Amino acid sequence: MSSNESQLLRGAFRPTIITGVLAIIISTVFRGVSGLYGALLAQFVVVIFFIIHIAVSRMTRNLDPISTMAMALFSYFAKLFALGLLLWAIATFTDRASISRTTFGISAVTLTVAWLWGEIASFMALRLHLPLPEKKE
Repeated sequence: MSSNESQLLRGAFRPTIITGVLAIIISTVFRGVSGLYGALLAQFVVVIFFIIHIAVSRMTRNLDPISTMAMALFSYFAKLFALGLLLWAIATFTDRASISRTTFGISAVTLTVAWLWGEIASFMALRLHLPLPEKKE
């Protein structure tokens, strides 16, 4: 039996890959090589960021709630900082003709929605039961 995180990753990965392939094809048809690069970069960023999210979830599985929250916040701010650096580097060191910013944005949002949809669908299929507090009479 695989872990919950592995099942969530598998369930989210399938729709993201399908959406990514479609985004790459559509972007290449409409924007050419710059659309291809924009869609590929969006696929890379979204998949890496969500894999980091699943990895942090797996690492903090047995930690207390305060440590889990600290790791989640650290992970969030580190990813936000890394995304800011990546976008700055793209804007500074690449030409608009080489990477389509519009294609990158549309592809990243579409891939994020596909990932979240797949992860939610996988989570619902897990049917995890949370312990409820006992009633005091």
